[in-house]
Formats: sequence, C-alpha cells, structure tokens
Amino acid sequence: MGSRDHSWTGYAVAAAMVLAGCASPVERPASTPDSSQKAVSSLVESAHADAAAGRLANATASMERAIRLAPRNPRLWQELARLRLQQGEFDQAEQVALRSNSLTRGDASLRFENWNIIAQSREARGDSAGASSARALAKRIEY
Repeated sequence: MGSRDHSWTGYAVAAAMVLAGCASPVERPASTPDSSQKAVSSLVESAHADAAAGRLANATASMERAIRLAPRNPRLWQELARLRLQQGEFDQAEQVALRSNSLTRGDASLRFENWNIIAQSREARGDSAGASSARALAKRIEY
C-alpha cells in the first residue's frame, strides 16, 4: 500500500506542475505607439462624424476615449473644449481649454483658439469682463 501511495503522490505532483505551467500569465504584446496613434485617429474621425451629425454626446465620448489614449495631446483637449461649448457646458469648456493651454508648448495658434473658446464660454455665462480679458490674452499671442 505504501508504494501505491507514492505513485499517486508522484502523479499529483506532476499534475500540479503541468497545471501551474498552464496558469502562468500569457504575455500580450505591448501596444505600439502606431496602434495607439491609429486608435486615436479613428476615435477623432468618429467624433467629427458624430458632431457633424449632431450627436454631440457620442462625439464627446469618442473624444474622451481618445484623450485616455493620448492624455498629453493638447489638440484633443481643445477639440473636447469645442464640443463642450457646443453642448452648452460652458464651465467645462473653459476648464478643458485651460487644460489644453497647460499642455501646449509653443503652438501659438492653438493657444489663440483656446483663449477664444474661453472668451465664448465666459460670454455665454454672462461674464463680459472675463470674456474681454480672455480676448485680450488671445490678441497678445504672437504667431
């Protein structure tokens, strides 16, 4: 009986080793910058099509997904700011445009457009002085 117990133990150990090998995590290839960039481009195209068709909520969702893939891209943040402005979400439009400005490095036209979005947002909220200040900041940007 002792030798039989040994044989079952050997099978149990072998089976455990095989199963442990099967349970090891499968390595997935890391997403390449190209695939991430393609996904962002696709999401931006989808957002543009949805916005053109008046589906602003869908456009916003696509743009937010693109931002999750490329969070340091100031152009994506600016596009989201424009969508928020179109949706009448003026506080968010201003905050998102400011976020875009914080990420912008040397792109004067992007900063100029962001300040115009901020001015429009402030004007829509009834803040004429704030809108005037934002427009003045936009005018000071040199191309």
